[in-house]
Amino acid sequence: MSPLLPSLAFALALAASLLLRFWLSSRQIRHVAAHRGRVPLAFAGRVPLSAHQKAADYTVARGRFGLLAMAFDAAVLLGWTLLGGLGALNAWVLDASQALLGLGPGWQAMGYQLGLVAAFVLIGALLELPWQLWATFRIEQAFGFNRTTPRLYAADALKGLLVGVVLGLPIVALILWLMGAAGPRWWLWAWGAWAGFQLLVMVLYPTVIAPLFNTFEPLADAALKARVERLMARCGFAAKGLFVMDGSRRSAHGNAYFSGFGPAKRVVVFDTLLAKLDGGELEAVLAHELGHFKHRHIAKRVVLMFALSLAGFALLGWLARQPAFYLGLGVQPSLGAPNDALALLLFMLAGPVFGFFVTPLASHFSRRDEFQADAYARAQASGADLSSALLKLHEDNAGTLTPDPVYARFYYSHPPAAERLAALAS
Repeated sequence: MSPLLPSLAFALALAASLLLRFWLSSRQIRHVAAHRGRVPLAFAGRVPLSAHQKAADYTVARGRFGLLAMAFDAAVLLGWTLLGGLGALNAWVLDASQALLGLGPGWQAMGYQLGLVAAFVLIGALLELPWQLWATFRIEQAFGFNRTTPRLYAADALKGLLVGVVLGLPIVALILWLMGAAGPRWWLWAWGAWAGFQLLVMVLYPTVIAPLFNTFEPLADAALKARVERLMARCGFAAKGLFVMDGSRRSAHGNAYFSGFGPAKRVVVFDTLLAKLDGGELEAVLAHELGHFKHRHIAKRVVLMFALSLAGFALLGWLARQPAFYLGLGVQPSLGAPNDALALLLFMLAGPVFGFFVTPLASHFSRRDEFQADAYARAQASGADLSSALLKLHEDNAGTLTPDPVYARFYYSHPPAAERLAALAS
């Protein structure tokens, strides 16, 4: 295979995805701004004009920021690949590893490869940091959502780095070792290791990882707790506990979620959400989440994720043996050192560019799941309470009531508010 083919395919996919994303975001910005002056008729008398305008301004601000971030991300991606950034980083890490470790087989080669991955991740994080800071301390702050202090932000970053090292380093080392030692079918063994790692994280997250960042207290409201427990009993759902999370430490946005597997499942409600909703509304929101479990949406998504990742590992297993894969994406393969980390990083860089085009399909099925969960919540709780809660959540999160239809069809994982409320009322 000629290196020209992957170069051309990647360049065309990157250009097409960037143009499409710019077009969609521009449509969203123009549509939301054009409908800023009046609350839609379906929400008249239920949503204040001031809240509608705040949501429009917030959506437009994030959209304009997103356009800049898109251009920056595309430039960084181009720099890593076709302009030779990853190749230059690899050469530097290789030289440093040879000077410090030598580069014989075994742990020296593994040290070089892990050093390359670590350097790539660190540089990527530093490049992304100014954008994250601006989004948090300028945009979210301007609209009254941010409650994260610089000290808390730094603490979160350090904890995230620690979790990444403790959990991420071993699985990356294992996959790299399998790539070099498990023969032509290494990708199957690597997929098995990755799938096992994902399941382990899902088990550890509620009780080990999440408490590193937030405080979880048992739900203290006895009447509300009894109401939620009756709901779960009706739905045949067993949970290990009902917890309130101090989401208000970082943001004014509200949310609720279920996590864990089997008897370790737990219900988590943000304290911000608890402050906004009454008992019936909260019951309806949790009934919606229970609807996802009842329809096995989460299990189906996990199975789909594993199936797609298996296909991805199989594709990487083939690409890693093709010199044109490296050369076509701007990297000169190493002659005296393993190229497994290079292959893994290139695949992580290029894969999302091609995967972007299935976004509307994934969004469609996600919206379908949300409609099913809404219908379940209406049957188990109250459709009127769920409608009321959704409106409060839209106002609380400054979600626009007037998204561009094309943008919403492409990106929205949840149906627009007007569609959800119409379905609940039907």
